[in-house]
Amino acid sequence: MASYYTKAIALGRPKKYEDGPLNTPVSFNSTYHAGGTIGYARYGNTACSDFEEVVGSLENGKTLAFSSGMSAFQAIINILPVGSTVISSNQGYAGVNATLHKMHLENKINFIPVNIENTAEVLENLVGASLLWVETPTNPMLKTADSERLIDRAKAEGVIVGFDNTFATPLTQKPLDLGADISLNSATKYFAGHSDVLAGTVSTNNKDLYEKIEFNRKINGTILQPFEAFLALRGIRTFPLRFERAQDNARFISEKLKSYDYIKKVNYPGYGAVLSFEINGTPEDAEKICNSSRLISNATSLGGVESLWERRRRWELESKTVPESLIRLSVGCECKFDLWSDIKYSIDSILFEK
Repeated sequence: MASYYTKAIALGRPKKYEDGPLNTPVSFNSTYHAGGTIGYARYGNTACSDFEEVVGSLENGKTLAFSSGMSAFQAIINILPVGSTVISSNQGYAGVNATLHKMHLENKINFIPVNIENTAEVLENLVGASLLWVETPTNPMLKTADSERLIDRAKAEGVIVGFDNTFATPLTQKPLDLGADISLNSATKYFAGHSDVLAGTVSTNNKDLYEKIEFNRKINGTILQPFEAFLALRGIRTFPLRFERAQDNARFISEKLKSYDYIKKVNYPGYGAVLSFEINGTPEDAEKICNSSRLISNATSLGGVESLWERRRRWELESKTVPESLIRLSVGCECKFDLWSDIKYSIDSILFEK
């Protein structure tokens, strides 16, 4: 089955039998009869396994599901030896950067933040590194990396290459096919898609890495629980449809913003459904814009059917290199003309006050 539409809908289903369920049922058990492949709830559950099958088919790798995107990332970091050098974007996801900075201060790792779109800068720091963590496009500046070149050099240096694939998703970017070792997704976002569940996934084709990450998940109990796995599995059925609609909307909105005088800069790589923009105004103006909308919600996160925006520097952990007046917009599946009308109304309501 080559089509991701078909994979998302058809895979991860129960075996067929008369009056059997079409969807994977939720099974609330902490322990299982001996002789099977699960045994104990920290090791697996049926809904989690079916969700992993679907994600693995989209990423072209073997997948492990976690209780959140951050627990998935922590499981990767935990397999590195103490003192390992980790290279990552200086404008990546705030939770990842905060974790790496904290571990650096505790002398657990050596964290080198880099401008991920500056290929020469990244390559200069690869020698002796243990992990190159690539987020492309970056959150929230939407910077992109020269992925193939970075992967090729990193592999030549014996460096593990991991990608945060949350923004791009496997519909527009397949890191494992490019030669990366790991592809992580915050499944809270586009995979689940309804802003009602926390989940994360790690996909890899490296057997040794898979076993180490799986062992870390077992020991720390960070597996995706049955009900959350059920919600994520239900959500991923419509993931390709939702993502393509949201991406079409984002392309439309980005062009409209570029032609608007009050907008200083629009950040959008031409794919995906997240964009960000700076206004010719103060941080207070940006907050007012986000609070003036009637359709778009002023809230964090992304990847849901509904559109969300926020001033990113309202978060203490956000990189200080992110402009104070920058607004990140996660474009949802509403009518694009309704979205633009709401954006224009919100911006104009500020201009009328000046």
